[in-house]
Amino acid sequence: MKKDNLVIAKKKFKSRLIVGTGKYRNMKECAKAIKLSGAEIVTVAVRRVNISDKSKPLLMDYIDPKKITYLPNTAGCFTSVDALRTLRLAREIGGWKLVKLEVLGDKKNLYPDMIETLKSTEVLSKEGFKVMVYCTDDPLMAKRLENVGACAIMPLAAPIGSGLGIQNKVNIKIIRNQTKLPLIIDAGLGQASDATISMELGCDGVLVNTAIAKAKNPFHMALAFKNGVIAGRQSFLSGRIDKTLMGSPSSPTQGII
Repeated sequence: MKKDNLVIAKKKFKSRLIVGTGKYRNMKECAKAIKLSGAEIVTVAVRRVNISDKSKPLLMDYIDPKKITYLPNTAGCFTSVDALRTLRLAREIGGWKLVKLEVLGDKKNLYPDMIETLKSTEVLSKEGFKVMVYCTDDPLMAKRLENVGACAIMPLAAPIGSGLGIQNKVNIKIIRNQTKLPLIIDAGLGQASDATISMELGCDGVLVNTAIAKAKNPFHMALAFKNGVIAGRQSFLSGRIDKTLMGSPSSPTQGII
């Protein structure tokens, strides 16, 4: 059977679930949830998580960067200047070139500022970064991000931390059909079935943080998302039946007495 790996910037991953490292009660809880999720990539907010001050607890003490791929992100950045500075710092600290770009537009809705995001993507790509880009679910903007060098498109399902699930399946499908880049749903998922739906739409993966970290039982939810992603991927690859308004009996109609 052909292996079904997630490939990002030529690197292969068995798991299609990416998880964040924020909002947990402590690093120990975070590490256990990540292990249960089966994720091989974790996002790390460079401005918020300690990855360099050895006088304080380091994330690396709990999550081994030799076993898990660290994906530095620019959470909390509202301008291109801040985002560029943050990722250049990450490259200096850990040598990371595969990064997640996130440039927010306002503190209330936490929607991405796509003008600043597009500008930052182009600059980072020219500097040799492999940029996974958090963005709106706008197909035109997604295409522009691809054209300026993004290595993965990461549209939101809904506002960050909202737990609303995918609000615009049509746009996600359009983006899916027009791009050959990895398509990762990022932000807004609230439960495992949201991940399943994302995968059934043809997405290559999902990124989740709040839905796991703030669940009543983060460990059970981590497992649920792991299984939800697997179920959705298998469902997508299997091919759904056509929808019809007419009934169709499951049992043979020939030879009925």
